[in-house]
Amino acid sequence: MRRFVFLFVCVLVVSGCHNSADKKAQPATQSINYSSVEIPAFDADSAYSFVAAQVACGYRTPGSRGQRVCADYLVRQMRRWCDTVVVQDFPAVLWDGTEVRGKNIIATVYAREGSPEGGRVLLGAHWDSRMWADHDPDEANHRKPIDGANDGASGVGVLMELARAISSDRLSVPIDFVFFDVEDQGVPEWAEVYADDSWCKGSQYWSNHPHVPFYNATFGILLDMVGTEAPRYTKEQFSRNYASGILDKVWRVADACGYGRMFENSSTDPILDDHYYVNKLAQIPMIDIVQNTPGSNFFKYWHTTGDSMEHVEKNSLRAVGTVLLKTLYGDYGQKR
Repeated sequence: MRRFVFLFVCVLVVSGCHNSADKKAQPATQSINYSSVEIPAFDADSAYSFVAAQVACGYRTPGSRGQRVCADYLVRQMRRWCDTVVVQDFPAVLWDGTEVRGKNIIATVYAREGSPEGGRVLLGAHWDSRMWADHDPDEANHRKPIDGANDGASGVGVLMELARAISSDRLSVPIDFVFFDVEDQGVPEWAEVYADDSWCKGSQYWSNHPHVPFYNATFGILLDMVGTEAPRYTKEQFSRNYASGILDKVWRVADACGYGRMFENSSTDPILDDHYYVNKLAQIPMIDIVQNTPGSNFFKYWHTTGDSMEHVEKNSLRAVGTVLLKTLYGDYGQKR
């Protein structure tokens, strides 16, 4: 995942918006007091344990033992709460021509019985960890893999806790959870080349080959690096261009819940992340809740060996999980 500020990309964004213009402007519901919406409890300790369990599997890089162990763990856990779990095995070619296999994991919690047909929500994160600590302050670490506790595992951990919570109090629409693989294996800095599509291989594949034919969702929300201390999320450009309605809604919910300082009401440059391909290729309006530190990398330990569990903050996981639950239950919760 990289900051994405090239001119030709902006041209693609403008053209892509025409395809989904009817979706991106989904109106934010004004009449709901989201702060008072009843939700199942989001257990930050539980979410943190899911993050730690992924890291304990080892480096989750393509072709590694850690990839196999963690995929089995994620499938096993999601089957505890979800009605279906699909593993989408796919081929990918890395920036240097290396051929690897990835595993997208898609799990669904069905709507509560008696709900009307139509509509569903897509929640996503990537679960792989980067092969190279190419931003580490110690150059000797630049070709070493990273734990990816925040960059990867944190978003998945929040979604796992959401699956647990939602399964106990179902919504009026199905919720699909997708864990994208081979997101973070783009060209390392030391290679001195660049290829935009070397990132986000799992979402590129899924967007072109959905796990069920003609898959569609009302909207999607992507989580990336949501476990940092003192998090800052902004309205990045791809989210604004493709899914402004849900973006504004989520930020308003965050403000109503007292998280307005984290979910900053500012417009920032586009970021190449899985949501870009979901928007562009699958034409599902999807926003990105992603750590965005001004004037520097995404967070202090981004793509370094320091991206470890000691820098994952439970309160940050709780904030993002609570905002998502308030949003979902405000719109699709049971009438009490």
